[in-house]
Amino acid sequence: MKAVEALNEIAFWLERELAPSFKVKAFRNAAAVIAQMTDDDVAARVRDGRLKRMKGIGSRTYEVIQQASAGEVPEYLQNLRERAEQPLTEGEGTLHSLLRGDLHSHSEWSDGGSPIEVMVQAARLLGREYLALTDHSPNLTIANGLSEERLTEQLTVVDLVNDAGSGAEQQDDGFRLLAGIEVDILEDGSLDQTPEMLDRLDVVVASVHSKLRSESGVMTRRMLGAIEDPHTDVLGHCTGRLVTGSRGTRPESEFDAGRVFAACAANGVAVEINSRPERQDPPDDLIQRALDAGCLFSIDSDAHAPGQLDFLHYGAARAEANGVPPERIVTTWPLERLLEWTGRRR
Repeated sequence: MKAVEALNEIAFWLERELAPSFKVKAFRNAAAVIAQMTDDDVAARVRDGRLKRMKGIGSRTYEVIQQASAGEVPEYLQNLRERAEQPLTEGEGTLHSLLRGDLHSHSEWSDGGSPIEVMVQAARLLGREYLALTDHSPNLTIANGLSEERLTEQLTVVDLVNDAGSGAEQQDDGFRLLAGIEVDILEDGSLDQTPEMLDRLDVVVASVHSKLRSESGVMTRRMLGAIEDPHTDVLGHCTGRLVTGSRGTRPESEFDAGRVFAACAANGVAVEINSRPERQDPPDDLIQRALDAGCLFSIDSDAHAPGQLDFLHYGAARAEANGVPPERIVTTWPLERLLEWTGRRR
């Protein structure tokens, strides 16, 4: 295998294991250093020792590059692959194997850490049939949300990815990168992007990111406004809670779950089961209420890095534990059915 592919795959598996970010960054930085070199140039620099002296190449990454350049699967990568054979969650059932895609992911265009193409490579590695690129909208300035102009530019990149694939051998694998957005639900319930722009997207995830401690009536009206907008496909991380992790904890937002989930069911909006370990959103009792209300669901990774795309294991385990039928999970649907549901084609 190519050295740059080995380095990126190592970073992927480390992210999946929730390894410290500095360790992941070391491998991604090394991959970036050699990405512009030819294979022959990399091999020559390994032989004469120049590569070891290059900025961004450490002892571990040099060892990986050396073994990959010799035509071997690097030992470090092989160990990670073996560890990855163990399930991420206890008592995992069959639901995860039914998931075809993921409708919530971020790239370096907003607050993700990797280029679009690297996210696509990881999705393909995991056998996804589709992945929605849903970078943030302009109101979320802290996350470098995309203006209409930047989102328009991103659509061109999405088209190029779909036209060319991430490599010649992958062009016919049927994978599709979906154009999307995680659009901020503004205080008046409107969506933080123009209707004309939203019309051009395949998938719209609508989420509340500000004033999460608003009074229940205020938050309910805000959420209902977004759910009733015909552009909204998925209601993202509906409570906004954080239960663990480096950002600390945050309580659930208060809203009238009965009205919100009834509106989701009436408008064909899927309730997201967010797979991030620190979110576990919605909590089990709200999954049950959404289930009783007749809602659709979308199990999504909310990945901000390639390895996090495999967090779908966590969401699938929670959905299965709560008895969510696979047929009501839109991310088990084939692409054609999914796009018929969203109702928008570019």
